[in-house]
Amino acid sequence: MIYNQKLLLQSLSCFFSVMVMSSGGVATRLTHSDVFVFQPRCRYLNMSPKNVVFKKICKDKSVGVYMGKRDFVDRVDSVEPVDGVVLIDPEALQGRKVFVTLSCTFRYGRDDMDVMGIAFRRELYMSTRQVYPPLQDRDKGVHTKTQARLLRKLGDNAFPFFFEFPDNLPCSVAMQPAQHDVGKQCAVEFEIKAFSAESQDAKVRKRSTVKLMIRKVQFAPESEGVAPSVETTRDFVMSDKPLHVKASLDKEIYYHGEVIKVHVSVTNSSSKNIKNIIVSVDQVAMVVLYSNDSYVKAVAIEEFGDSVPAGATLQKTYALLPLLVNNRERRGIALDGKLKHEDTNLASSSIVKEGVLKEVMGIMVSYKVTVKLIVGGMMSSSEVGLEVPFKLMHPKPDAVKESEVEEELVFQEFKRSYLKGMIDDDEDGNVSGGEDMAAKEK
Repeated sequence: MIYNQKLLLQSLSCFFSVMVMSSGGVATRLTHSDVFVFQPRCRYLNMSPKNVVFKKICKDKSVGVYMGKRDFVDRVDSVEPVDGVVLIDPEALQGRKVFVTLSCTFRYGRDDMDVMGIAFRRELYMSTRQVYPPLQDRDKGVHTKTQARLLRKLGDNAFPFFFEFPDNLPCSVAMQPAQHDVGKQCAVEFEIKAFSAESQDAKVRKRSTVKLMIRKVQFAPESEGVAPSVETTRDFVMSDKPLHVKASLDKEIYYHGEVIKVHVSVTNSSSKNIKNIIVSVDQVAMVVLYSNDSYVKAVAIEEFGDSVPAGATLQKTYALLPLLVNNRERRGIALDGKLKHEDTNLASSSIVKEGVLKEVMGIMVSYKVTVKLIVGGMMSSSEVGLEVPFKLMHPKPDAVKESEVEEELVFQEFKRSYLKGMIDDDEDGNVSGGEDMAAKEK
């Protein structure tokens, strides 16, 4: 009878997985179940799920970190603070103190790379707080409702921590490595690290340390600027009249996964023939901290083959769709920061607060539409091009309702999945929270 029930459950699991995947969504297997949860695809950034608490425990079980979210929004004029709760085991600590550090790191190569004494890694920001023994009353350290609920649930051995971002830090972004690249890629990364030690400056044991990668993200502003439009006029030798080209977009800001329509107007009053028109969406990633390197990659390109004879005109709209799925194998594409098993996307456009030096932003990302006209000639062809700048970002997600905040908390193990060829955090002495710590939750 038990065997038949197991067969039935397995059959149902396979059936639902096939049905879910065939309906165009993403199927995610739960940790302790064979049931699939359907998650429809959308163009919104994969923000932390509501009412899910992410936890991670160090190997010696002395310190565990609990956070209500991993994504913190930069609104240009202000940034969401980083908050969470540390759960300690007094017996495992053996009199050691507990500290929490928030850091922002710019990485321009592998950790083992060193050229003339220069390491390809730089700490842009680091702040450390002592959470145990507490330096103030525990209730005074509570800044959010999630923290208050976690303290009630985890008991007297839980202590809150809280950080505020400075307004001059970049957002999470990474350069896509090639397939053969090994180690951590060029990236701007944010990390929460909790550890136990005799003092803040004492040597820290890996077994007593837990690290959690978080993201600093930006959303499209509520107000948009004027729809961009660029035009140019080109004169040719032995041609009495010029060539006039105009390109425009419908709006300044586009969302990830949204089709970009490019309106092109060509008035060819010259004696030259336009043999072809090429339209592309170019990503410009500037590594401004070390070398001011600039990477220009066409993330969507179409060669339409349209021609405009001498004395003729053309009015046409071209559609382009820039997606990471079409650029998976290309090295040097800038991506939004990646967490856990979630997929990422092309990096969003960088918006910098007025007065902040761009040199400290690590990696700056911008986008432009490039229109190239191939002009025929007697000996060889020439190009007439123009560039239309725009922003590619995520839409602002809906605000969480008060009733949803009061729902039951769901604990989920916090474990980052790196890109191909990268080492997991567990190699640095971190383990996901298991049954040992779960038994202490009230």
